[in-house]
Amino acid sequence: MLSIIIPALNEEKNLPFLLEGINKQTFKDYEIIVADGGSMDKTTEIAEHFGCKIVKGGLPAKGRNEGAEIAQGNLFLFMDADNKILADDFLEKLVEEFEKRNLGVASFSIYPNGALVDKFAFWLYNLWVKLSQSFLPHATNSVLVKREIHQKVKGFDEEIRLGEDHYYARRAGKYGKFGFIETKGIFTSSRRFERQGRVKIYLKYILAGAYMLFLGPIKTDIFQYKFINSLRNKRD
Repeated sequence: MLSIIIPALNEEKNLPFLLEGINKQTFKDYEIIVADGGSMDKTTEIAEHFGCKIVKGGLPAKGRNEGAEIAQGNLFLFMDADNKILADDFLEKLVEEFEKRNLGVASFSIYPNGALVDKFAFWLYNLWVKLSQSFLPHATNSVLVKREIHQKVKGFDEEIRLGEDHYYARRAGKYGKFGFIETKGIFTSSRRFERQGRVKIYLKYILAGAYMLFLGPIKTDIFQYKFINSLRNKRD
């Protein structure tokens, strides 16, 4: 079974697109777990409507870990609530290639649902992840991993302020082969770039990448990075 784990906070406008996309998948052996961080909108009602299991979450790392605690699957797929699945065979092909390549942890192509500049930036990112997969794992918000490997690394480090998904992939890659899976149909919201400014956000990402590469995980607020879904009073 595949356990799809989604941290969420005030995601009533985005979550239905992801859950509807999952329901349309040709792959059916899954469960969905929504880790709610205290939503003040209809997030939990929507999750219940789609038959999701609901646990108490927090910031993304904590939400992922809490969801994994009750997960029943042998594979965990961590996704963000503002991801959108368009291809009906996405999960089928993802799991198929994961098993065919005997991977332990994987990331895959993600594209922004926004401006051309964002699409180009993400194309460069996806290309870099593909080229560096054998020596420097990267994983942005969406990660597929074997259950036993998640347990070996003791989940996501909840003390990390930025890039906890990259650090998770690198630790997990020590216990199982990391791979980049080229997929179609995954789009993610570009709301962060629109709200906080593209130059500012992309510069933070580049500097954060260099910091993690040379200094290790980011456990201070040096980059003043705010998680969009923690801003309770702002809606899409």
